[in-house]
Amino acid sequence: MTSSEPPSPRSPDTAVDAAARDTRAARSGQNLWSGVLFGVGLVAFIDEAVFHQLLHWHHFYDRATPEWGLVSDGLFHAFSWFATIAGLFLLADLRRRGALRWPRWIAGVLLGAGAFQLYDGTVHHKWWQIHQIRYVDDLLPYDLTWNISAAVILAAGVILAVRTRPSRAGAAGDSGERA
Repeated sequence: MTSSEPPSPRSPDTAVDAAARDTRAARSGQNLWSGVLFGVGLVAFIDEAVFHQLLHWHHFYDRATPEWGLVSDGLFHAFSWFATIAGLFLLADLRRRGALRWPRWIAGVLLGAGAFQLYDGTVHHKWWQIHQIRYVDDLLPYDLTWNISAAVILAAGVILAVRTRPSRAGAAGDSGERA
């Protein structure tokens, strides 16, 4: 076989490439969920650090005393770090297995970040009313900014997740994931 000829279907390089594709395809969901957990944890951490601690705009639970607000902030902070660390453990496992797909993982981060922020802005702020973004006379600019930015982040995550899902064809030479 000359260097210009493609490798035969039974060559070791082709078998290794096929095994790597199969591993990446089989771990596609783990890539996504690792990113989702990290995205939820990241946005929750930013929310807690910026809006709760630095700006003092609200606590996680504002329908009780300030002491309970601080306790709820601590629990919220623990939840955000639990999600972040769980996502990072899954990420480390993907790297160890050679199955990490950064575009798929980033799709998960965007999905998790956008979904959590939209959930916070709609369920926590409006439905349950456990806190508002900021206590001012006109909440509309804050609500619109919060929820529209969440929807944009979520939409970007959905688009990237669709573009990076494993292909259904599974044809020979297919990378197993879309670009």
